[in-house]
Amino acid sequence: MADKYTDFVSRGWGRDLAKRLGLPQPVTLRRHEPGAPLVPGPVLLIGAGPGADALETALKGWDVEVLRNLGETHDGGAAATSSGVPAAGAGKGGARLGAIVLALDGIARPEDLSGLFLAAGRPLRSLAPSGRVVTVSRRSSTADEPALAAARSGVEGALRSLARELRNGATGNGILLAEGVPVDAPSALGALRFLLSGRAAYVDGQFLTVGTAKGELPSDPEKPLAGKVAVVTGAARGIGAAIARTLARDGAKLVVVDVPAAGDALVKVANEVRGTALQLDITKPDAGERILEHALHRHGGLDILVHNAGITRDKLLANMDAAKWDAVIAVNLAAQLRINDALLASGNLGEGFRIVSVASTSGIAGNRGQTNYAASKAGVMGMVRSTAARLAATGGTANAVAPGFIETEMTARIPLGMREVGRRINSLQQGGQPVDVAEAIGFLASDAAGGVSGNVLRVCGQYWMGQ
Repeated sequence: MADKYTDFVSRGWGRDLAKRLGLPQPVTLRRHEPGAPLVPGPVLLIGAGPGADALETALKGWDVEVLRNLGETHDGGAAATSSGVPAAGAGKGGARLGAIVLALDGIARPEDLSGLFLAAGRPLRSLAPSGRVVTVSRRSSTADEPALAAARSGVEGALRSLARELRNGATGNGILLAEGVPVDAPSALGALRFLLSGRAAYVDGQFLTVGTAKGELPSDPEKPLAGKVAVVTGAARGIGAAIARTLARDGAKLVVVDVPAAGDALVKVANEVRGTALQLDITKPDAGERILEHALHRHGGLDILVHNAGITRDKLLANMDAAKWDAVIAVNLAAQLRINDALLASGNLGEGFRIVSVASTSGIAGNRGQTNYAASKAGVMGMVRSTAARLAATGGTANAVAPGFIETEMTARIPLGMREVGRRINSLQQGGQPVDVAEAIGFLASDAAGGVSGNVLRVCGQYWMGQ
């Protein structure tokens, strides 16, 4: 659905009027285009040590111009730079910065944060539209000494706050490495590439945790799912159809699933992505067996399962009846659990099987009139965290994405006033597109995310409520 307000204030006299009146001025976001550069300018890399050096090597391997800034010394000395690069940051010919990457994996105490974050301050003014800020740091744990845990947790607060300060479609996100995972582990670099790219246009103020050194970067970044067989439920329209298109674009063979009533639309999507259609009510007891049988018979295997199918039956709890509550739980959560159990018990899944579920920010922050829906989506998040442990032994992963306000047929039916509020209460001041959810799922389904499991990645433009 078109956002006419964003179109109006993005150009000409509409932009000037919005500026004079102090109205929100969302911009058109940079999204993935095949063959486009990873970032729209050079990357300023802040930090020193082996971790920063490894990141520089990786970035240069992606044909990115890298500028180095070592950050202020702890005693308040001037910022140290290499190759004569000014602290404000500028590429060849004065090009604006495409991204700022902070290598924070070596911090040990809260005092270490100031020089590194302050070194990013002035260069933020040189950040290009839809630029990126990405931190790479260690995940804190109860095993850490208090000062170390404080420093590591401090990164999360600083980055989330910084993300709210960015403008012109720029985003700020972070990568959290588990202890022992090197900065240049495949999934760490895969996460970095995703967060720098146009694929992460609507991901803002979020962290991806890389728990292991597993994973493999694709030989062709444009086809990270080449040779994979993927099943997408609820694929006849909206976000599900966008997921199918995106996974097919990235090289996967598709099985698209939806209820028989959506058969015509489902076949249309299947033909578009050159996949196969399976008309199926996923709440049926044998749904998992039928999905697996179809994938094996028609495509010879199953590598990726995307649980997208979902319904809403909104009512205030005082007016809620059992039929509305139970229907939402049955489709949104119980069906996923049953299908997962059937697939994992089959013995027909290979190593590296991927499960990606679609949750919702309603399951994180709650939403008025959605106690049943929020329960189902919070349940999905708990399910993927538990399922991740079950898949670990075979190199499989389970993750979820939690969309915020996404421009779909469903949100188009929201009354105008509520719809405009829903669009604007995030740092990017606009609704996301179905493709934004699809891009996040595409990354989590790839081999490059082999070390990312049990994560819930919000695709919400940094929604103002919840973490």
